[in-house]
Amino acid sequence: MSSLLAIGKTGLYAAQAALSTTGHNITNSNVAGYSRQVVVQQTAAALNTGSGFMGTGTQIAQIKRYSDDFMNTQVRNAQASTSGLESYLGQIKQIDNLLADTTSGLTPAMQGFFKGIQDMAANRASVPSRQAMLSNAESLATRLNGLDARLGEIRDGVNSEIESSVTAINTYAQQIAKLNEQIGTYAASPQRPPNDLLDQRDQLVLELNKYVKASVMPGDNGSLTVSIGNGQPLVVGQDSFQLATMQSPTDLTRLEVGYQVGNKVSVLPDGALPGGKLGGVLEFRSNTLDKAQSQLGKIAVGLAFEFNRQHELGLDQNGQPGKAFFYEAPAYVGASIHNAKGDEDNPPAKLEAKVIDPSKLTDNDYEVKFDQGEYKVVSLPDRKSVGAVRPDATGNATLEVGGMQMTFSKNARQGDTFLVRPTINGAADFKVLATDVSQIAAAAPVLSKEPLTNTGNGKISEVKVDKDFVDSPPTLPITLTFNKGTPAGPDTPGTPDTLTGFPAGEPVYKVDDNGKKTLIEGDVVFENGATYSFGGITVTMTGAPGGGDKFEIASNVNGVGDTRNIAALGELQTKNIFNGDTATIQSSYAQMVSEVGNKTREVQINAAASNSLLAQATGAQADVSGVNLDEEATNLIKYQQAYQAASKVMQIAGTIFDSLLSISR
Repeated sequence: MSSLLAIGKTGLYAAQAALSTTGHNITNSNVAGYSRQVVVQQTAAALNTGSGFMGTGTQIAQIKRYSDDFMNTQVRNAQASTSGLESYLGQIKQIDNLLADTTSGLTPAMQGFFKGIQDMAANRASVPSRQAMLSNAESLATRLNGLDARLGEIRDGVNSEIESSVTAINTYAQQIAKLNEQIGTYAASPQRPPNDLLDQRDQLVLELNKYVKASVMPGDNGSLTVSIGNGQPLVVGQDSFQLATMQSPTDLTRLEVGYQVGNKVSVLPDGALPGGKLGGVLEFRSNTLDKAQSQLGKIAVGLAFEFNRQHELGLDQNGQPGKAFFYEAPAYVGASIHNAKGDEDNPPAKLEAKVIDPSKLTDNDYEVKFDQGEYKVVSLPDRKSVGAVRPDATGNATLEVGGMQMTFSKNARQGDTFLVRPTINGAADFKVLATDVSQIAAAAPVLSKEPLTNTGNGKISEVKVDKDFVDSPPTLPITLTFNKGTPAGPDTPGTPDTLTGFPAGEPVYKVDDNGKKTLIEGDVVFENGATYSFGGITVTMTGAPGGGDKFEIASNVNGVGDTRNIAALGELQTKNIFNGDTATIQSSYAQMVSEVGNKTREVQINAAASNSLLAQATGAQADVSGVNLDEEATNLIKYQQAYQAASKVMQIAGTIFDSLLSISR
């Protein structure tokens, strides 16, 4: 009978544990990361009676936690991908809206600027048209400055996101390590695992994946080993490691992420931390923000460069050669803080860089490192070698890379490093240098004409000049003379029509329709419609001149109403000056807007797909680990009945015992 009472007691305890576990499931059904628990019973050891084994009741084998490691890994990976894409999308949408705006974007200001130039040409460079053109130039500069300032604000926001993400990652790492320690105290009894602590730890790892993709491996004593990036350990047993933020050694405005071991912090490349909010903002900064700001700067630098070169070919209202109209921002050069400091007698290495050919500009930055006695240049972020130069005995050297000229001076030391960003400051530093309308060089410096005494109908075109005319102008006036050739006779070959009077010692070139120049050896043969270039002057000869006809090229004196140079400046709107002379200013900006728009759409689609995968993975995980309240309500009834039945067994055992006692009386 005592065995019957014991059997009822074990059933009562088992039912009570099942009811408690079911109640625990119900009350924690809305707790993030909670996994359903179930009481697993097994038959107690049977009693050998000699005539057979008699059961002694039941016992609780374990409180089983329904959790699937494979599904948990799927959810973590999907969470890291989704968080990274959503972080990227939230950032890139700001740039997409900024650049594509029809009122605040660059296109309206650029169109207004060139319209002002065209109006000035149409109004013979009147004072009101000059003032309007100058005002439109100021508006363009303000717009470029404003766009760059907004990109700078986005960059500051990225720095804030990096700091907050690193802080969160470090906090989660410490909490996971602490739970590893607590769980380790129960590792000696694998049949009685601390289910709630395991749930808390798994949830922390999932939360960690919202900030950076983390890989999980089982460790000793029931712990988890968590690693990030390229295998850097973040949690090992009871120990947690830390990430740290630090200023870039070559750009103090740029925040980098480092891996800290003791007192030493090693900078991690942006691509070393994929996934999560941190990975998303780092990828956005490297692949979109840096590129967009450099592309905007490239447009500003290219416009300033080409406009200034043409403006310097003209004459202003005072008859003086034109000066630089826009400020041309130099390339950003950041010397690493780890470079040798040098001293007064042996100063540190110095690097300066400037744009010399916008058509060769790329969207890449460059790292310059002094190694084995020479400066080696690699492009970023692909790290391809693009050039090298060995300095002379005084430490000086010059190298042209990607449309940019690098000038090295002083004495470099092994390992000295520089970051060169050709156009990153182009839009921020863009400004108008002309302060008065009289400084606008609207007129061309030379005139061409045919004297009335000419006998033929030959014509000389308007003169075009290039930088060679400014650098080394020929002596003016120049008078070209047409020399009639002689016809071929029976015994003589004859002579061709020629032009003479070109500046002595100045080479003469024939220019084809594509602008290609071919040096003319010997006499300059006259051809109807041919274009000739010499001393920075280009003219086209047409018609049929008479023998001895002359064509004069002279200085443009008193050319206030002359608008030939301003017209040439207006042509820059449609001139191909970027991407190997295949893209205009407008098309380059349109390409930039298109790239950002396409990337935004790509990230948006990927984020939606990733969200869908996360929902599916979470749903599959919930099928195993989630609490179904209907099922738990059914279990309550089942375990209540089991509790009542076990109580009845104990009640019967008590009744039988009382009956036996009454017989003995």
